[in-house]
Amino acid sequence: MTSPSSSEQDLLRPMVAEDVDDVLDVQEPGAVRGLADVFPQDLYPFPRDHIGRRWRQDLLAPDVDCLVVVLEERVVGFAALRHDELLHLGIAVEHWGTGLAQRAHDAVLARLRDRGVTRAWLTVYTGNRRARRFYERLGWSPTGATTHGPTPPFAELLRYERALDA
Repeated sequence: MTSPSSSEQDLLRPMVAEDVDDVLDVQEPGAVRGLADVFPQDLYPFPRDHIGRRWRQDLLAPDVDCLVVVLEERVVGFAALRHDELLHLGIAVEHWGTGLAQRAHDAVLARLRDRGVTRAWLTVYTGNRRARRFYERLGWSPTGATTHGPTPPFAELLRYERALDA
């Protein structure tokens, strides 16, 4: 198994409760912009309070590893892992297209590999074309299995999987 490089390690740190507001400040613009086709804001505005409660619950869950992406001592992204699942990954809109999301992705996968995970999975809203292109470019494959999101409009989620080569 390979260990993450020091720059990858420096990119991520464990999330703490005091980070939740910063994470929401990163997550909300990305969700509004990236999920506009899934959650039209006039019908389904970003549920900041609900998402904040979910992050706080995840922080307390012993099987969830919540992380923040830090650049120049500022929270610019987030990730969460549970066992072999990549639960969440997001980068501040102002960093889209810079390669930071791929660096964070690679650092998160290195953490999974270090835990002995050989195959990981995630779900993406089927209508989130940007995220689907991102994950597919990085070697994730849709399995065809679907579920539905936990909040209205209960949009379809598509499962992706990826082998984690050493």
